[in-house]
Amino acid sequence: MSTVTIRPARTPDVQAIRRLVGMYTDDGRLLAKAPVTLYEDVQEFLVAEVDGVVIGCGALHVMWEDLGEIRTLAVDPAHGRAGVGGRLLGLLVERARSIGLRRLFCLTFETAFFQAHGFTEIEGSPVDHAVFEQLLQSYDEGVAEFLDLERVKPNTLGNHRMLMLLQ
Repeated sequence: MSTVTIRPARTPDVQAIRRLVGMYTDDGRLLAKAPVTLYEDVQEFLVAEVDGVVIGCGALHVMWEDLGEIRTLAVDPAHGRAGVGGRLLGLLVERARSIGLRRLFCLTFETAFFQAHGFTEIEGSPVDHAVFEQLLQSYDEGVAEFLDLERVKPNTLGNHRMLMLLQ
């Protein structure tokens, strides 16, 4: 396999990110994202590429002072099991630490992968009531999923809530 390079995403990468997400939407592992959402959030993404072709992506979304979410972590199945997802996740965790986050959340079907990288399955919300009330003001669908709001229940069915404490 050629060398994998990981770098911050740029706007020209959005179509490749959409393609990667699309590989996992039919089976429900990832939710489809509108192009406008990906453009709005492009600065949250890292991409992995081989020979100039994007083969993986992942995003870090800040939710609160000490809490972030790992989102949209995907690797082209042709490059699966080569450690690309783990490298992306590791760099997103480093980024989270560098900006002062102390906890990372993810909503996933891939519990074994995230457990192998330090996440633990949780029940309920990892924020207190006052923060929960503040997060209710967000328009972000991912925050609604984090809060487990009734309107997004179909999106979260079968997913596992996982948390990593950062040192």
